[in-house]
Amino acid sequence: MKRFANPKRLGFFTRLLDEAPPAERYRYAAEQIVRAEKAGLDSAWIAQHHFHEREGGLPSPFAFLGYVAAQTSRIRLGTGIVTLPLENAVRVAEDAAVLDLLCNGRFELGVGTGGNPSAFAAFGLDSAQRNEIFARNLEVVRAALVGNPLDGGDTLYPQRPELDKRIWQATFSAAGGARAGRAGDGLLLSRTQPRTKEAPKATLAEIQNPIIDAYLEALPPGCEPRIMASRSVFVADDRAEAMRLADIGLRRALPQFLKGGHARPGETLEEMITAFDTHVGAADDVIASLRSDATLERVTDLVFQAHSVDAPHPYILRSIELVAEKVAPALGWTRAAPAVAMAG
Repeated sequence: MKRFANPKRLGFFTRLLDEAPPAERYRYAAEQIVRAEKAGLDSAWIAQHHFHEREGGLPSPFAFLGYVAAQTSRIRLGTGIVTLPLENAVRVAEDAAVLDLLCNGRFELGVGTGGNPSAFAAFGLDSAQRNEIFARNLEVVRAALVGNPLDGGDTLYPQRPELDKRIWQATFSAAGGARAGRAGDGLLLSRTQPRTKEAPKATLAEIQNPIIDAYLEALPPGCEPRIMASRSVFVADDRAEAMRLADIGLRRALPQFLKGGHARPGETLEEMITAFDTHVGAADDVIASLRSDATLERVTDLVFQAHSVDAPHPYILRSIELVAEKVAPALGWTRAAPAVAMAG
C-alpha cells in the first residue's frame, strides 16, 4: 500500500453555507479564503451547487473565484467541484482559461458528476445519464483547453493547455478512482460518505483506501499522484466552546445529512461527531483525531472545511488560523516560505 510521508499541501474548503443571506455568504467566504492565504495555506476550494441553499450556496464558481482572485496573490484557487454534467463544456473551458490567466496560473479545475437529481430536471437532463454526460463533457473540456478543433472547426480563445494538467476528478467509488487515474488527473476524496448496509460501521479510511488503490493502479507510469482528502475540521481555542458549537451545527445539519443517504446517528454529540466524520475540539483533540484517519497517510493534499459544524464566521476565521498554526504542522505539513520582494 503506497503511502506518503505527510500531506505536501494544505487547503481550505467551503460550500458557502454560512447562516446569512447570499451576499453575506459570498463576502464571508472571500474573507475566509483571504485569511487562509495569510495563514500560509497552499490552496482554497469552493463547491458549486444549483438551487439548494442548504447543500451549497454558490451556482457560479468562476464568477466567485474571479472576485477572490482579485483579493489574493499566492493561494491556489480550486473548484471542488464544478458539476460538469450540468454545464456547457465549452463554456467551462472558456471560463477556466480566463480565470487561470487572471489569477496568474493559480487555478485548479475540479470536476465531478454530482448534483441533486432535481437539478438535472431543471436543466432538461436525466440524472440517470450523469456519468455518460460527464465523460462526454470532460472530453470536450480537455480538447478545448489544449486547442484541438471543436465541432464546427473553431478552437478555444484563449487556449490554456497548462490546465489540462490541473484537472481533478471527484468520486465516491473505486471505478471513479480508476477513471481519474487513467486520465492522469488528481483524485478528490469527500469529507464523508454514506455507509453501506453491509458495513454500517466502516471507517472513512476503509471506504476510501480502495478508491486510492484503484487510482494508483490505473495511474500511467511516471505520472505524479495527486490525491486530495477533504475533511470536516473545526478547531477552537477552548474544547468546551468547540463542542458547544458542534452540538448546534450538527443537529441543525441532521435533516440534510439524512437526506443524503446517511444512517441516523445516535442522540449524543459524540455519536453525531462520529457519524458526520467530524474532527472537532481544541487543537490537541483534532490532531489526535486526524492521526487516527489512515487515509491521510496516503494523500498529497489535505483540505479542511468547517461543515457541518458551520460555526459563526469569526469562529471559522479562528479555526483556519489554529489549523495552520497548530494542527497541520503536527501532521507534518510545512508552511511554504513567503516570497521575498525584490528591491526596485
